[in-house]
Amino acid sequence: MTVHTQDDTRVEELRLLEAESVHIIREVVAELQRPVLLFSAGKDSIVLLRLAEKAFRPSPLPFPVLHVDTGHNFDEVIEFRDRRLGEHGHKLIVGSVQESIDSGRVQEVGGPAGSRNRLQTRTLLDALEAGGFDAAFGGARRDEERARAKERILSFRDEFGQWDPRAQRPEPWSLYNGRIKKGEQVRVFPLSNWTELDIWRYIELENLELPSIYFAHQREVVARDGILLAVSKYVQPQGDETSAVEWVRYRTVGDLTITGAVRSHATDIAGVITEISAATVSERGETRADDRTSVAAMEDRKREGYF
Repeated sequence: MTVHTQDDTRVEELRLLEAESVHIIREVVAELQRPVLLFSAGKDSIVLLRLAEKAFRPSPLPFPVLHVDTGHNFDEVIEFRDRRLGEHGHKLIVGSVQESIDSGRVQEVGGPAGSRNRLQTRTLLDALEAGGFDAAFGGARRDEERARAKERILSFRDEFGQWDPRAQRPEPWSLYNGRIKKGEQVRVFPLSNWTELDIWRYIELENLELPSIYFAHQREVVARDGILLAVSKYVQPQGDETSAVEWVRYRTVGDLTITGAVRSHATDIAGVITEISAATVSERGETRADDRTSVAAMEDRKREGYF
């Protein structure tokens, strides 16, 4: 009789999740004409990229990689993005929010509360249209946020890139109907059934490299609305706010003007997994200021075309 340890069981669970995600990626490539993979260089998109590579190895990826760049990124993340994609010869397309601002496609809101995060939607839609992409893989998970939990693995968008939660298609027995009309798009979420803890355990299993900000380090931060923001040329203490150097790490990456750090001394994957196992709040709920603007903040953006 074979005796399975707890570690063996976890590995089997991760391999099942891996197999499901690889199946989804292959199905979409078989059904749609021109897919693209959205890549932020965050932990979820790093796992998604590894799964896509596994789906088609030893052949190269049959689609390019798209990063929507707010211009307010962590330097460590951009360095990692360029190195990771360059080492594997993946084609990178960058959609620039700054270019969208300069061309008048969007208008930037200034001040301490200003953020470019919402401006990403227009840049993303323009990049998808310019590339003629009819499917976009994203690393979103259902456990991140309540609007994400409403969505199916294949999320259909109309000719304006907008999402209507009432128009979702059933997905019985892992059967995915990718038929779309000309001009429509599909957003695809192969990590839908993964949790944050699954992501970290898979990173450990596959020995995946991450940007250094995912691990504890000393950084100057300022507390604003209950979130620790990194002090930079884009974020400075306001009014009676004061900054301090603290030991922190990031649970998620994004626009540094709205992405908060968490106090931590977890300098390796094992330490992060211990912290995540004890966490009671999702990473977006704890560290993303844009998701605190209203209960339906994410759903509103998704209806506008956000991934």
